[in-house]
Amino acid sequence: MTIPTPFNIVLIEPEIPPNTGSIARLCGATNTILHLVRPLGFSTDDKHLKRAGLDYWRFVDIHYWESLDIFLTAHPENKLFFFTTKTTASYTQAQFHPGDFLIFGKETKGLPEDVLQLYHDRCYTLPMPNPNIRSLNLAMTAGIVLYEALRQNW
Repeated sequence: MTIPTPFNIVLIEPEIPPNTGSIARLCGATNTILHLVRPLGFSTDDKHLKRAGLDYWRFVDIHYWESLDIFLTAHPENKLFFFTTKTTASYTQAQFHPGDFLIFGKETKGLPEDVLQLYHDRCYTLPMPNPNIRSLNLAMTAGIVLYEALRQNW
């Protein structure tokens, strides 16, 4: 099933090539646009891409942004959804629509505090009943959220 307007996954300053590689594959498989906000914690030259297993990179629609501020000013607030462990609102409470941006922070720090405060009403989490687990893997989280967005619109 195809959604006419694709969803968007946004990675803010991703640090781990295999996570970005898995998310790129997810985006390619679902016709989702991948947005990478600089600075990146790795190089995207051919050598690094092959090492991360991204031989399918050419099948992914990727947009690069020089900063988070530039990205945020370029898109309407009502299309932005932020994912963090620092909220209690479940991702299943969000109502997703094609063209929305699913935004994830860097692996080691998550989303910047000022973003969390400014967009607190647009922040969601994946519930984790075990308090001993700090967070889920970024690629896994992105996949869960994207497929919920797709499910809501199929």
